[in-house]
Amino acid sequence: MAELETTQRHKEVDGELNGESRRDYMHALLSELRALERMVKGGAFERGVSRIGAEQEMFLVDSAFQPTGAAMPLLEKLKDPTRYTTELGAFNLEMNASSQTFAGDGLATLEAELHQLYARVREAGATMGVTPVLAGILPTIHKTDLGLENMVPKPRYQALNRAMQRARGEHFDFSIRGMDELVVKHDSVMVEATCASFQVHLQLTEPERFAQMYNLAQMLTAPVLAVGTNSPLLFGRRLWSETRIAVFEQSCDIRTPGLHLRDSIGRVSFGRGWLKGSVVDLFKENVSRFRPLVGTTQDGPDGLEALEAGLVPSMKALRLHSGTVYRWNRPCYGISDNGKPHLRIELRCLPSGPTIADEVANGAFWLGLMSELGATIDDVAERMSFDEARVNLYAAARDGLRARFTWLDGEEVLAQPLVLDRLLPLARAGLDRAKVNPKDINRYLGIIERRARSLHTGSSWQLNSLSRMKGRGTPGARATALVAGMVARQKSDTVVADWELATLSEKDAASTDFQKVSQLMVSDIYSVSPDDPVELVSELMAWERVRYVPVEDEKGRLVGLVSSRGVMRHLTDVARGAAPRGGAVSAIMKTDLVTVTPDTSTATAIALMKRHKVGALPVAVDGHIVAMLTENEFVDAATKVLESQGTGASKDGA
Repeated sequence: MAELETTQRHKEVDGELNGESRRDYMHALLSELRALERMVKGGAFERGVSRIGAEQEMFLVDSAFQPTGAAMPLLEKLKDPTRYTTELGAFNLEMNASSQTFAGDGLATLEAELHQLYARVREAGATMGVTPVLAGILPTIHKTDLGLENMVPKPRYQALNRAMQRARGEHFDFSIRGMDELVVKHDSVMVEATCASFQVHLQLTEPERFAQMYNLAQMLTAPVLAVGTNSPLLFGRRLWSETRIAVFEQSCDIRTPGLHLRDSIGRVSFGRGWLKGSVVDLFKENVSRFRPLVGTTQDGPDGLEALEAGLVPSMKALRLHSGTVYRWNRPCYGISDNGKPHLRIELRCLPSGPTIADEVANGAFWLGLMSELGATIDDVAERMSFDEARVNLYAAARDGLRARFTWLDGEEVLAQPLVLDRLLPLARAGLDRAKVNPKDINRYLGIIERRARSLHTGSSWQLNSLSRMKGRGTPGARATALVAGMVARQKSDTVVADWELATLSEKDAASTDFQKVSQLMVSDIYSVSPDDPVELVSELMAWERVRYVPVEDEKGRLVGLVSSRGVMRHLTDVARGAAPRGGAVSAIMKTDLVTVTPDTSTATAIALMKRHKVGALPVAVDGHIVAMLTENEFVDAATKVLESQGTGASKDGA
């Protein structure tokens, strides 16, 4: 693999496709497919060399451990486009390690380089008050962080967003049920930016066996993911062990509901069946099932012309299109530093974090299994149905090491004992077969074994930490403590199996807990309609011990607010005969409302309460209430906020 193979090429776009530009791009795609087919038949690919590589995605947070759109200025400081690049969100960053020979010290060298690259991000970020975090989904990210103003201002992302919005024709729907439930709509592809991954690449030594190895990678996705989960939370909801799987699939799903059933798959998927032909068939399926969303001009001979001229085709169009079809195991065409073309498989299901050592251990586990089972299983399809492999993936995403799989020959197994008793020995044999340094085999598989034996994955660390903090602090404070805990532990040499649970007293968390309304607001709220009787509000306040109840119309728009003081006044008037019984909420609700957004600073919210002499602020987005902020939430936080920010308040949200 050349250094830029893992990320840069498929991000070079000129814009959206229409008319003649679409036809030109399709012509290039088809020419490259024909060239690829000819190269496969002619055995043109590099053989006998096994290389590995990795892409590392991360989040960027500010001093309050909230996402911050610092990617572009940070890249300016890093000044190394061969190693660092953008992702969709301005609070995301990607770094790329160079390829390594799999044998010998390849894994350790890969880890060392990732540490070095990450240290440079830390150092550059420190001068800007920015800290990188390795997490599959950042616990402090909010829906309000996903506006288009936080999309990286590059043609690729803007063009992709416009094309996908136009193809879908409506908002993107998200529905995920775990310990909690998330049902939400969003108007762009920015929800994808909530996901960060660690992608492992394996160059195949025998390109002619691509189908066998690809099917094997598909089968192994579930157990490898089960032991590496690190994304249990989104928008404060406890969902799947690896929620990224559901989020990424739904954030890029541009299929629209039709009048008739249609057998189709999304752009992010596990696939439709076992691969029966060659790598060409996967690329053909990408072209036949998924229309190009963005394009690029061809700056040289097309695929066939290059091949007939004795050149190695760059496959620029094919790689760009493949970069917009997000298979959990992606086929990759590349050109090695020696100028020879090669084929590789990219494992895309693994999350970022919890530590670089944990990530490389996940990669070592997969690579060892690919090595051993690739040499000992001739045809996966004879021993497992594709549907079983696909169901296994989603079981692993939901339940992690507690998942139940249907394994080879129909055997029902639990993920944890499968990993510990059977797969770890196979991975060890595979790494030994690949001539990996025995010291590194012990180190990386030891990390996996400790994690599997203790059931202490990144996901369980986050959930157990939250459980330990339950009833203390606000949801925002607990999320902040989680991220603060991640940052502190990622600076140490410990892997997640050895992490202590996070606490509210995490270093530096207390002084930065309460900078935004989103860190204090209560989203579990009760509302009434204008036509409801005042009696209902009175009972609701007594039942739920709340002093303020928002009023929504039939479309869910915030139209008023009822206070306990207003209810008491009304009931007193009824008792005195000054008001009729059975009055409607509309008669007593306050309609001249002072509202804030989740991004409003807490200092501003305090100032608004004082200025308008109100005890509660509805938190609203686009006219819809999403939470409430009352004096109660400020009892413990106000002193810290005023001490850290002063008594003055900015005007945002006023």
